[in-house]
Amino acid sequence: MKNDPDQFNVLRKINSNPNVSQRDLANELNLSLGKINYCLKALKSRGLVKIQNFNKSKNKIGYAYILTPRGISEKTKITINFMKRKMEEYEELKKEINQKK
Repeated sequence: MKNDPDQFNVLRKINSNPNVSQRDLANELNLSLGKINYCLKALKSRGLVKIQNFNKSKNKIGYAYILTPRGISEKTKITINFMKRKMEEYEELKKEINQKK
């Protein structure tokens, strides 16, 4: 998943709102509904997301997407790596600007 920002963004969104629908995820992330479904299945197969269906709900399509402990850990690692990369880019740009002065 290191190179798949879509899956990371799906993890971030469902972490902040487990009851979000696939359609809402697609709209918020500007992805197709099929891509969202694919991402959720991939995350589930890797044990990063648990999908719960509320059978007793009157809304038969009600689902909750819950990050597993492994999913939370993976999301944290990816976030830290992202921040490290951005800080390195910032330092490089800062050096470049200082050299031009």
